[in-house]
Amino acid sequence: MRADRLVAILLMMQTRGRVTAAEVAGELETSVATARRDLEALSAAGVPVYPQPGRGGGWSLVGGARTDLTGLTAGEARALFLLAGPSAGSVPEAKSALRKLVRALPQTFRTDAAAAADAVVIDPARWGATNRELPPVVALLQRAVVQRNKVRLRYASKGGEHTERLVDPLGLVDKDAIWYFLAGTDRGQRTFRVDRIAEAIVTDETAHRPADFNLATAWDAVVDEMEQRRATTAATVLISERLLPILRNQQGRHCVVDGPIADGRIRVQVTAPTAWMLAQQLAGWGADIEVVEPESVRAELARIGAELVTAYQP
Repeated sequence: MRADRLVAILLMMQTRGRVTAAEVAGELETSVATARRDLEALSAAGVPVYPQPGRGGGWSLVGGARTDLTGLTAGEARALFLLAGPSAGSVPEAKSALRKLVRALPQTFRTDAAAAADAVVIDPARWGATNRELPPVVALLQRAVVQRNKVRLRYASKGGEHTERLVDPLGLVDKDAIWYFLAGTDRGQRTFRVDRIAEAIVTDETAHRPADFNLATAWDAVVDEMEQRRATTAATVLISERLLPILRNQQGRHCVVDGPIADGRIRVQVTAPTAWMLAQQLAGWGADIEVVEPESVRAELARIGAELVTAYQP
């Protein structure tokens, strides 16, 4: 795992003062080219390392700087391990990295950090379901993102048509059990569903990543765009104040409260892609919700009701 190598390189530099790419390669059993890329990655990430060319040169930490995490406060250390600990359960490399981080902490923080790492367990499986396995292609794409190598994709559209494209990997997002791959293309940034990637090949070509790219910000923009597409049809409904929290929890950002009316009920705007989908979502509420408009949603509700009466009337 590359993270292990980077930690090991930092420890080597702190111990020896100066290292060469050849020494790093020999110590970590990698190629000289890989060692050089790792050293350059440390520098690009903001770690104060610099190369000194020429005979007797190598790589050193600026001013003898140390990166043993002694600058962390006790609260920061606990927060770090509370965040990282739960995700380490099923990833051996993550467990190894946490053990190394614990050893790098000041002695007074180690007990609390180790306890924080074991304080939370995240079980991603819903009741009655088995644990989700990480799709194999995700690990491959993660490596491409970290190492900044272009990826050749064979991707299936909604209709099943396959296309091939060469992309610059930018990041991965796991949203509600579905993985998404953000990448740069010749037509700008695109988002790909990982379960539609039929094949992914990491190339030796260096990928381009915009200097100002931020994955969290980019994903927020993707979510906003998708939610706008899903909110093309709006219905005005009336609901009791007692039941409003349930509706808001069910509809999320697609539920906007307008305010109370004279009889004490609350006027709410609910959105979905189509009138039919809105009617489906609201039909289960029965008489607890009154749909005021539009007529298209009221008609769909009437149709659903008639179908139920026909199917279940004794």
